[in-house]
Parts: sequence; C-alpha cells; structure tokens
Amino acid sequence: MNPASRHDLRRLAERVLRIEAEAILALVPKLDERFERAVDLLHRCAGRVIVTGMGKSGLVGRKIAATLASTGTPAFFLHPAEGVHGDLGMVARTDVVVALSNSGETDEMLAILPALKRLGVPIVLLTGNPKSTLAVQCEVVLDVSVAEEACPMNLAPTSSTTAALALGDALAMALLDLRGLRPEDYAALHPRGTLGWRALFRVADLMHGGDTVPMVTEDASLHRAVEEMTRERARSAAAGEASHACGMTTVVDRAGRLVGVITDGDLRRLHLRGGPLDAVRAGDLATRTPRTIGADDLAAKALEIMEGTITSLVVVDEAQRPRGVIHMHDILRAKIV
Repeated sequence: MNPASRHDLRRLAERVLRIEAEAILALVPKLDERFERAVDLLHRCAGRVIVTGMGKSGLVGRKIAATLASTGTPAFFLHPAEGVHGDLGMVARTDVVVALSNSGETDEMLAILPALKRLGVPIVLLTGNPKSTLAVQCEVVLDVSVAEEACPMNLAPTSSTTAALALGDALAMALLDLRGLRPEDYAALHPRGTLGWRALFRVADLMHGGDTVPMVTEDASLHRAVEEMTRERARSAAAGEASHACGMTTVVDRAGRLVGVITDGDLRRLHLRGGPLDAVRAGDLATRTPRTIGADDLAAKALEIMEGTITSLVVVDEAQRPRGVIHMHDILRAKIV
C-alpha cells in the first residue's frame, strides 16, 4: 500500500469518527422532558425492561439490555421476529418495552406492536423518525435522528446506531444513579469479572494491622522512631516482603490519635540539613496531616489516593487512631488495577 493510500484511509477513518462524535453531541439538546419521562417509566417498572429491535438496531438493543441488567435494572432482549412466533409470551403486563427502529417502519416491529398494546405495556421508542407509524403508538419517543450516516454512501447504519447506543447508555446510567447502585452492588452483579473483583476488596482485607503497625508518640526520640521503622522492615523481611516495607512510622498523641508520619525521606532530608539529631523529637520531624483512609473504604479508593505520590496509607478509625497501614504492593498483589 503506497503512502497516498494510507493517507486516504486515515482521512476516511477520521471522517467516520468525527461524524459519529457529532451525532452523539447532537443528542444533548434533545434531552428534554421526554428523556425524563422515559427514565421515570423505566425506574417505576415493576417487572423487567424488554429491549427489542431488528437488524443493526437489534444488535444495539442487545447491548443496551446487557448494560441495563449489569447496572441494576432487570432487562433482556426480545427478537421481534421470534416474538411473533411465541416469544411474546416472555412479556408481562408489569414490564416496560424499549424499542429501537431508526425508520420507525420496521415490519417485524410493527408486527409485535398489537400484542404489546393489548398487554398495556408502555413503550419507549428510540427512533430517527419521530413521526413514523411506530412512533405515534408509543408512550415516549426519543429522537435519535442523525444528520448523516458515517458510511461514505450514507447507507450503512453507522452514526445512527452509535447515537442510539449512546442514548441507551444515558438511560442506563440515569437509572443506575436513581437506584443508588454502589460499587459493591456492581461487584455482586459481576462476580467473576475484573471490575467486580476490583470492587470487592476493602482496605481492611489488605491492610497490615495490630502489632505490625509502626507507631511512636510525639515526644519519642528520633532514635526511637528509627527503631520502630527498623522493626517494621524486619517484620517485612521475615514475611518475605523485604522490598515492600513501607519505610515509615506513624506518630500519635497521648490519646493515640494520629498526628503525623515520619518516612525514610524525612530522615534523609534531616541528615542532609545537618540538624542536631539528638534534640529532635518525633513530633518535630513528623509530616502533619498525612493522607489517611478508613478500613471500610474500597481498596480501589486507596489506590487512587496513592497513585503517583505515595506508596502507603495509614488506616485510621473514626477517632483518627491508627489501625493499620496499606501498601501499594498489597493492592497490586490483589490485582486491583
């Protein structure tokens, strides 16, 4: 392939991406009370959300159904052609239908419409033709029309399917927010997935606690602080974690509340300054208000706090007393990345 041909291909790809991106952005001004009504219908659904569509719209519908189901909204896909041959028996009066048809005139979709109307199930339609035969018989019509397809012939469903998929995601995320889905709820729906695995671990599952927490009081000597840091390194080495010692100690007040931390770096900087080491108390050298985390917080949150700046966090209770230390390597070892 000559360089000119490569350039033409890149220009074509760029055109496709720009047209599809513009199609999604064009949906933003259309987010009016109809979108809110659609979300309300789906949120109040006492049964399941039945997503249906034919051809490329059907493929998009399958993905929307999967996204809804994985984010706390019971949903499944109904193939309209199979629907007229018995699968409509899956639909109950308590369900809500989300239908996709770019033209709004799809024969298979129109064929299942009478049965859905007899059941009395509300229908939310995503269509590029809000005045179509299908649209006038649906409770809520969401306009996903596009200025043009990304196909060079303006024929193959491209930007239209992208727009429908994006609006389906918007519906799913609005429902996720209304349902108050928490990371642990999401994990329960994805027990074998990496995302679920990531969300399952809490700081308490990975932290080093109890007697392993390095700790000195504010009035302790610097010598005592170094002893405590050395003890922590010795413990790590004994556990086969020599390269993972946190190289720090917590500093607490007389009530046992965290007031700061001393790290290897603090000791090196003090040494380079040539300060009077014997006169320095732990509280004098400690970095005040260090970053902390709670034992019940997600380990993923600890990773977000640590990334790029520090390698360990002090785990504190509600009274700000140190209860443990979580290291970056603990999180990496648990594959929370």
